[in-house]
Amino acid sequence: MIVTMVELRRRMGEVMRAIERNETVTVTRRGKPKAVISPVNSRTGEAARGESELEAMMKHPAFGMWKDREDMADVEAYVRSIRKGRYDDL
Repeated sequence: MIVTMVELRRRMGEVMRAIERNETVTVTRRGKPKAVISPVNSRTGEAARGESELEAMMKHPAFGMWKDREDMADVEAYVRSIRKGRYDDL
């Protein structure tokens, strides 16, 4: 199924029914494909070879991309620092 971004918003129920039928949905913008939505239960690649969904997800290049950042070593302190007011540093 191919839908535009506007159709995706207006016909979400139909899109979800297509996904439930194990169809892949391509989202286009100005006639060019921008995203592909595929059903979770259509196990492909590593997941189909006996690997769990979590293990397959952990192999994605974006997983753990910030693991080496020293400023995020203490997550609570990092979140506290980005949530503080903008006038606290004056």
